[in-house]
Amino acid sequence: MDSSENDVTGKEILRHLKSIESRISKLETYLDLPSAKIDEDIEEGPIIPKKKSETDEELEFRIGQFWFAKLGIFVFLVGWLIGNTLPFEEVNSMLFVVIGFVTGLVTIFAGIFFKNRFPHISGWILGSGFAIVYIAALRMHFFHPVPVVTDIIPILVIVYIVSFALILSGIKWGSTYITAFGFSLGYLSALIGDYSILIFLTITLLAIQSAYLKIKLNWTGLFNFIIVTSYLIHLIWFINNPLVGNQLELQIGQPLNLIFILFYVIIFTIAYFASKDYDESLPTAMSFLVNTSMGYGLFLLITILSAPSLGQVYNLLASIIFLGFAILFFTKKSSKVATFYYAMTGYAALSIAIILQFDMPDFFMWLCFQSLLVVSTAVWFRSKFIILANFIIFLLIFFAFLILSGATSGISLSFGIVALLSARILNWKKDKLELKTEQMRNAYLLTALLIIPYSLYQLLPSGFVAFSWIAVAILYYVFSLMLKNVKYRYMSLATFLLTVVYVFVLGITSDETIFKILSFLVLGAALVIISVVYTRNRNKSSKSKENEG
Repeated sequence: MDSSENDVTGKEILRHLKSIESRISKLETYLDLPSAKIDEDIEEGPIIPKKKSETDEELEFRIGQFWFAKLGIFVFLVGWLIGNTLPFEEVNSMLFVVIGFVTGLVTIFAGIFFKNRFPHISGWILGSGFAIVYIAALRMHFFHPVPVVTDIIPILVIVYIVSFALILSGIKWGSTYITAFGFSLGYLSALIGDYSILIFLTITLLAIQSAYLKIKLNWTGLFNFIIVTSYLIHLIWFINNPLVGNQLELQIGQPLNLIFILFYVIIFTIAYFASKDYDESLPTAMSFLVNTSMGYGLFLLITILSAPSLGQVYNLLASIIFLGFAILFFTKKSSKVATFYYAMTGYAALSIAIILQFDMPDFFMWLCFQSLLVVSTAVWFRSKFIILANFIIFLLIFFAFLILSGATSGISLSFGIVALLSARILNWKKDKLELKTEQMRNAYLLTALLIIPYSLYQLLPSGFVAFSWIAVAILYYVFSLMLKNVKYRYMSLATFLLTVVYVFVLGITSDETIFKILSFLVLGAALVIISVVYTRNRNKSSKSKENEG
């Protein structure tokens, strides 16, 4: 082997050693271990890991520079607010007002001046300045036995100007936190005014503003904050705004507020519908859930407690709005999440309208047929979640009917009929549902199989029950022939078997001899006829197979 080959081999070994050392150094960095060189002759040294003391120094620097600055501003602001809300009866209140306005304006300009030099605290300084001006304006009417301004209207004008100026500043600075603070001051101004129409209009205007920011800037976090806050502020109004010292009581006799709640729902929904970057992410789904649940929940609460006489009209209107949005989201956005939330809320509003319109137990029948409407629209929406939820609600309504009605009437039979129709609709449009199994159809058929005999047993005299069950079994068999569906034959067989059990129990326990004898004769004849039919069909099937062979 010559010297050139030795040089090549040595370089390869050196390169491999460098690669090994680099990997060991990275591993030591990950494990925070001291590194060591493999060979002193290697030109490139290992990667030196960060020392623990440097990490502690960075944390100390972050606490000292950022946290202490913000905490100091917050502590100063709290002290200022406390000092400017105490009465100090021996001092003219106008002095505090002047000092507050001057200090607030200086602080605002300081925040603007330090925006580029100290960006981490300039927003806090700006917000503090607006807060100081806000408190100074309130000081003109509150916090002193002798107010500077006795009429609250000029004060409300000032605090609204401060609130909206802060919102605009937050938008200009691109800060969701400053903007949210401005929205909060706007809500607070409405509560301080304590005028119903002012509170409603303020919530509506702020909702419109937040919807605009959601569409243009996609500030989802701020938008969700506004959704929750808007409904909470309306709820505070409904309990008579105790935050300003009013006695806790319900605001009854103002049905106009229900219209405003529907306005909030519409505004927040349009914001998502008009968004260009619409998606089905978890934050979006939570927004839909909060908007529908809080919006209609508050609407329903106020309807029941304050306007039950008009509840059916308002809930019908709410149902139309929610179902309309469900249709829009399905047709225009192909949304499953929004369609589900708005459709279920619309169905709930329709159910409440039915309950408020009709007396018990009549409304159970209407609720029963509403379930058929839900199944039909759910097929169009292609939503298996709506179908599953509707089936559970359908059973709950039936059990509630049995518990609350006291006596079974013809209404119970309608539940069985609706179950049969629902199963037929699901089978008719099964290709649109994207369902892989027959479980939901089987569940509805099983429900009908149990409900219909039970209803007939409760409705008819004991002597006629067996005849009615035989008629139902025959109808099931006819359905199986017409629809070419074997499941109805199974239901026919099950009903016949149930009739056999009932007839034998009746034969032992009943004193009605004539009905007892007729039941045995009719049931026996029906069973023989069914057997003949099955035998004939089986022979036809065997002959057709032989001919094919």
